Amino acid sequence: MQLFSSSIGRKIVMAITGQCMILFAIIHLLGNSTIFGWLTGGLNAYAHHLHSMPLPIIMGFRFGLLIFACLHIWYGIQVTIENRSGRSKAYAVKSTQKTTFASETMIWTGLLILAFIIYHLLHFTFQVIDPSTAALAHPDALGNPNVLGMVVAGFQNVGIALLYAVAMIVLFLHLSHGIQSSFQTMGWNNDRTQPCLTKGSTLLALIMFFGYVAVPFTILVHILK
Repeated sequence: MQLFSSSIGRKIVMAITGQCMILFAIIHLLGNSTIFGWLTGGLNAYAHHLHSMPLPIIMGFRFGLLIFACLHIWYGIQVTIENRSGRSKAYAVKSTQKTTFASETMIWTGLLILAFIIYHLLHFTFQVIDPSTAALAHPDALGNPNVLGMVVAGFQNVGIALLYAVAMIVLFLHLSHGIQSSFQTMGWNNDRTQPCLTKGSTLLALIMFFGYVAVPFTILVHILK
């Protein structure tokens, strides 16, 4: 299948899977923001709602996300190797992007994000990093897993809070280039729109950085308890 065998095809797969994961990251951020109380019942109610969905939907969503991540990582490594080997760098339109630190380190920021996601899943999804604060072992007043208590206990640890903050800096770097690069690969930009696309990508990456960092920061300074 040419989509998977050609250089431009692999870049298109990377762009589509990357955009899907960005959409997930935005939805995940909105879910995390329930910790600030805009949803009745807060983070625990949000988590309970998610886990009340039919199991096939939950597993299907997770499996789909896993497939997107594997394709994005696999072809990301392949494209990086090809580019560094001096092979074709064809895009749907002529490149108008300048080389930046973010663009030059995409493979490394991507691998660091992968390592962070594995840690994050072990910490808050599988709850094996610190079983003494696991939400499943500490129900709230309504008998639901106390996700809020687990998150607060986790981010009261300075080392863990700093780890998450550093990971979000890496995510910012990856997204600030990745968003605009995905549009470029799909041919959705031109010389006139590229400056706006570059600024928009940076702005969205910055919003996601502050949004994700807000949770550990407000807990660490005892605004959230």
